[in-house]
Amino acid sequence: MSTSALYNDQGGAEAAVEAGQESTPTSSGTGAAFGLFSTDFKKNEDLKEMLESNKESLKLEAMKRIVGLIAKGKNSSELFPAVVKNVASKNIELKKLVYVYLVRYAEEQQDLALLSISTFQRALKDPNQFIRASALRVLSSIRVPIIVPIMMLAIKEAAADLSPYVRKTSAHAIQKLYSLDPDQKEQLIEVIEKLLKDKSTLVAGSVVMAFEEVCPDRIDLIHKNYRKLCNLLVDVEEWGQVVIISMLTRYARTQFTSPWTENNEKTFYDSDSEEKKEQTEAKPYIMDPDHRLLLRNTKPLLQSRNTAVVMSVAQLYWHLAPKHEVNIVTKSLVRLLRSHREVQFIVLQNIATMSIQRKGMFEPFMKSFYVRSTDATHIKTLKLEILTNLANEANISTILREFQTYVKSQDKAFAAATIQAIGRCATNISEVTDTCLNGLVLLLSNRDETVVAESVVVIKKLLQTQPTQHSEIIKHMAKLFDNITVPMARASILWLMGEYCERVPKIAPDVLRKMAKTFTAEEDIVKLQIVNLAAKLYLTNSKQTKLLTQYILNLGKYDQNYDIRDRTRFIRQLIVPNEKSGALNKYARRILLAPKPAPVLESAFKDRDRFQLGTLSHSINSKATGYQELSDWPAVAPDQSVRNVEVIEPVRNPSSSHTPYHSFTSYLSNSSALLFLFYSITCIHTMSEAHFAVLVCFSDSDENGNGPVAQASSSSPESSSGSETDSEDDSDSDSLAAQKKKKSDVTTPSFGPVKTYELLHHMTGKGLSAKYHFPRQPCLYEPSMVAVQVILTNSSDHSLEEIHIGERSPAGLNIHCFNTIERLEPEASVTVSMGIDFSDSTQAANFQLCTKENQFSVSIQPAVGELLMPSTMTEQDFTKEQGKLLGMNETSATITMATANTSSQAISKQVLSVANVGVVSSSQNNFHRFAGRTVSSGALVLVSLELKESSSALLTINTEKSVMASMLLRDLKQALTQA
Repeated sequence: MSTSALYNDQGGAEAAVEAGQESTPTSSGTGAAFGLFSTDFKKNEDLKEMLESNKESLKLEAMKRIVGLIAKGKNSSELFPAVVKNVASKNIELKKLVYVYLVRYAEEQQDLALLSISTFQRALKDPNQFIRASALRVLSSIRVPIIVPIMMLAIKEAAADLSPYVRKTSAHAIQKLYSLDPDQKEQLIEVIEKLLKDKSTLVAGSVVMAFEEVCPDRIDLIHKNYRKLCNLLVDVEEWGQVVIISMLTRYARTQFTSPWTENNEKTFYDSDSEEKKEQTEAKPYIMDPDHRLLLRNTKPLLQSRNTAVVMSVAQLYWHLAPKHEVNIVTKSLVRLLRSHREVQFIVLQNIATMSIQRKGMFEPFMKSFYVRSTDATHIKTLKLEILTNLANEANISTILREFQTYVKSQDKAFAAATIQAIGRCATNISEVTDTCLNGLVLLLSNRDETVVAESVVVIKKLLQTQPTQHSEIIKHMAKLFDNITVPMARASILWLMGEYCERVPKIAPDVLRKMAKTFTAEEDIVKLQIVNLAAKLYLTNSKQTKLLTQYILNLGKYDQNYDIRDRTRFIRQLIVPNEKSGALNKYARRILLAPKPAPVLESAFKDRDRFQLGTLSHSINSKATGYQELSDWPAVAPDQSVRNVEVIEPVRNPSSSHTPYHSFTSYLSNSSALLFLFYSITCIHTMSEAHFAVLVCFSDSDENGNGPVAQASSSSPESSSGSETDSEDDSDSDSLAAQKKKKSDVTTPSFGPVKTYELLHHMTGKGLSAKYHFPRQPCLYEPSMVAVQVILTNSSDHSLEEIHIGERSPAGLNIHCFNTIERLEPEASVTVSMGIDFSDSTQAANFQLCTKENQFSVSIQPAVGELLMPSTMTEQDFTKEQGKLLGMNETSATITMATANTSSQAISKQVLSVANVGVVSSSQNNFHRFAGRTVSSGALVLVSLELKESSSALLTINTEKSVMASMLLRDLKQALTQA
């Protein structure tokens, strides 16, 4: 395989190393550029030749590159025939990689895989445990019913293998065979029962997962293994810990009585006699020793670095522990809030549910839920929800001061949610009702319409609780009515006028008069409330409003909206007496002016506890596929003797798990997990409970499947999930986000030179230096933002703390900041990701880069070509779109190109070095075309270059953004005219 092709597919030598490949440096810049035009056909032919070579070294190199391509998400299925020929190779390393490939593609290429089935069967007897396990993994990946007997036999043999790694693989194969042929359930249960007795910690998690998939109702299989699983739990790998804890939670709810004392005590008696009291008084609660064993053995896992494990233990204590013991999970959950946003989201959701029932758990950590400016909107909203749940008479003044700051936020959705939270506090805590109401009235003068609208809606709900005391507020809202334009807010004020029209007898008719003038121009929701107001005033003040009401009813009769027409006809028949509606008219006042109950302002998480904490169903507030509800506590505990077996001491994982093969497959697993994490969050409503458990478990694992350890922070458990690691995770997420297209025709570039710019010099930054570049990938945070990666370096001799983004200019600049870096050690560097909405302008984004002690003003100014994303289209589509952008939308110039830039490869290289555009294939050698779209608005940008005599060329740019076109033309001319 040529070096240039490798550069093209893997992004150079660095990407090759990331993929676990052995790469060679490029021989020349020309070769790397030429990789842009290499074809998949040629690439695959090179690999096929290497696989068919007589040299083992070439075959091994080819397989490393192929597996690397798989890790990067590339399709390598065409190579299956060439790869499968090497399945019988005597080279162990080569055979391992072949099996890795076959596991990935065996299901897609079933016919070819079946031809090698005898080889796999022989490999099941191989002396090498990894070969035996890999052969079973490939065999179970061939989804053909005809080989079910072979698979069953292989699983049974593997379950009795001397190697725990092979036994673990057999447990994984059980699930695959069950999904292929459910009729094999009884035989598979026999294998599961055998594996449940296994003493190895390596096997425990996998066999419990098989149990959950195949026979979760067979609790009898767990009885004799319960104590063993509890004792093994601390030594099982993290993925297995999550699975086992989930299963044991369900098991405990069926085998033990409730530890919640209020459910065990009788609070009423049939009579006052002493005899009846003695019969009905509950016996003192004594916890089952096995129940206590589970709580005791899971408690140490609260210190785990893996967020899914901590969350699993937290939900176990919430559902199983006595209520006075649940508080021990609080610190661990708060610690998880230092992790990246996906973890924060899940943890905050669970804390929100807990804080409704147990405010005392989280009240001492209230400051941990204060909102940061760098938090995403959904994180801010969850923190706001928790603060509202924690509000009481003692801390309400502190919380309201915090809310006053939030109302001023530039995030309008968050500001609106804060106003709703203030309303909930006013409803729940009577001491601050008047204070909150007065504060909301002041917000009616705010310049932001969203804030005003939300304030009106909340005030309306609060006034319903005590309308007699607040007629002045209703009058004040009527005065502001003309300045309020949001339909929902106008409708709410009109509803208040109608509901309490007798308390404002002079103002309400005047409001109706104004509404009659503007009726036809109002929104539908406002029109409906105008009709209601007219009807109520007709009943209470007919003398002043009779003619106005008739006029409004006539307008509504011919309105375009059928809801308004129907409401108008109903109101007319109800309030205007005639022969046909006489019977109905006498009930008009009782219907329209009936007292209405005040709305209850409740938490959105009020009923969320019907789902088990930590599950996908709890996260989406809907029952997901595979969700198993927790059983109610039994009134009488089942016989505990069924668990009486000898105590099994844990067996440590074999040292062979640290072989190079294990590390390599761990790398592949982690890469797949990261991709799965990104995809699952975007499609979370379609996931099952089992997938969600794997998602959370992998969400913060490193290449060995462990939790992250911050490189620039201390190694204590409390700091092991520091901000530096979070920032690196965000950077990784950015690269994954490149796979999501902003528009259907936008793609990532195949060649993208990265130029680094200095953001802050270490002398100016007092030891802190910063450089930035544009990775030319779609922004993960918002499609309209330009992705920017910043490399922060501590060049001083002391640690720098709390590195974050401060004030920005202009104030309305839409920028997604990186999470605060709590600590950066001397000589350490960290790469963080940002998103900036430049609004298709090269105007600089100015902001402050801050540490704990200092603030430094910095600026990021993009080149015009970095405001684009490449677009793919055919030559015909290019010509068609260019025809639409002639005249004022076209900018062109004739240039004399440097001789070195006249070749096709050189032209593409120079254009792509200036602009992030895509290459459009051309049937004419003298024409070169490129297409892209602006990141912010998605406007089409077309670049064409027509070569003429000698080195003369016509450079043309077509786009509606003329200013951008002129700047881009200038940059391209400079690049093409210089050698």
